[in-house]
Amino acid sequence: MTLRLYADRKEWDLRAVKVELSHERVHARDCAECEDQSKSKIDLIRRYIVVTGALDAAQRKRLLQIAERCPVHRTLDGGPTILTELDVVSG
Repeated sequence: MTLRLYADRKEWDLRAVKVELSHERVHARDCAECEDQSKSKIDLIRRYIVVTGALDAAQRKRLLQIAERCPVHRTLDGGPTILTELDVVSG
């Protein structure tokens, strides 16, 4: 959605965006691309983005930069704090 909004604002020929994600728990030492290799296991999310349209190299590079700054990416990258509440209704 972020890429679509950005490309529309710039009036770029972005016809379609497809994003595929995969998630796995891996040993940190087995992840060469990962910055934090101190923990025994980490969550590894791989993102594969396919864009369709007549886009030049500079536009593709900029879309990749925008993808790195989208709200969902930043939330996951920051390691969100999760608070859980349990409400019990007897009956």
